[in-house]
Amino acid sequence: MNVAESIDQGMAQALSRPFAGLKVVDFSTLLPGPMASLILAEGGAEIVKIERPGKGDDMRAYEPRLNDHSVIFSLLNRGKASRAIDLKSPEGFAEVRELVLDADIVIEQFRPGVMARLGLSYDDLAKDNPRLIYCSISGYGQDGPKVRVAGHDLNYVAEAGLLSLVTDPDGKPTLPPIPLADIGGGTYPAIINILIALYERSRTGVGRYLDISMSENVYPFIYWALAGSLAGQPPVASGEMITGGSPRYNIYRTKDGRFAAAAPLEDHFWQTFCDALNLPTSASIEDVAIEIGKYDAADLMTLFAGRDACCSIVATIDEAIGDSHFKARGVFRRQVDVNGRSVSALPLPLVAPYRDPENARSAPPLGE
Repeated sequence: MNVAESIDQGMAQALSRPFAGLKVVDFSTLLPGPMASLILAEGGAEIVKIERPGKGDDMRAYEPRLNDHSVIFSLLNRGKASRAIDLKSPEGFAEVRELVLDADIVIEQFRPGVMARLGLSYDDLAKDNPRLIYCSISGYGQDGPKVRVAGHDLNYVAEAGLLSLVTDPDGKPTLPPIPLADIGGGTYPAIINILIALYERSRTGVGRYLDISMSENVYPFIYWALAGSLAGQPPVASGEMITGGSPRYNIYRTKDGRFAAAAPLEDHFWQTFCDALNLPTSASIEDVAIEIGKYDAADLMTLFAGRDACCSIVATIDEAIGDSHFKARGVFRRQVDVNGRSVSALPLPLVAPYRDPENARSAPPLGE
């Protein structure tokens, strides 16, 4: 490679990391904030993770573990730096204030009021750094009757009404398999608003305070249920189009005990689906279940091969990781080092040109 080619390659790499040059001071722990700063890190930002001396982020103690290191912590903190600081000590306070003086973004996830008591609120820090974008992630937001209420993901989706939409035959809500409020209500809205604030700052030169409420950010996910209630037609638990009330969007058991996820919602997909199973388009959930129950999972996929039937076999996590399509797309190509053991890094919602060009990075030891 000649000098010109080397320079061009370096420039292309720099341009492909849209957050290069941004400094983020991250006070958050566990999931929503750390995943938000992970996305920024993957796009090129410098992340300084502030942790408690001695113990650090609680996620460091989480299972599963490899070589006595938490895999979850490693996935969420790939490519960051760590500083162990006692925020209540005069020395720690001074150190943090120095870090934030030239920071672009602060992310914090304490209960409302904690950062103000420490002297590290947006108003405190913006006096010396008016360009600062300060993102607070909390369960219920920074004001209102529930501002002091403790909660976790399950509480937020319960109070937003989401849990009422799918129930078992006894009427008990189904436990969600994902931390939807943490990621969908916390991480992603934080990133969206940080990006808007960065754009705003590029025009005004002034930062912004961002109040991210995980519970209220659940509502966009249940837009259809809200529409029904607002129209005077509240949704029936497990009885609507996407909650188990339609044969066109349901899960069916195969002959060999696997499960098929069928989603031929539109008429043309439903027609193709029914034709393949020799069913009329008036088929019920029970009719579809009987027909799919005649096939092993592999045979069912062979039946639907080449047809736009919108039907898949429910994969295990191991099967999903090994899926040939995801392999071809390089979804799990990047790596994170877990104390000498290399595992696939967490896939993130950044298009390929904006992802970290370095395939292998590690999470930081405490204070490093």
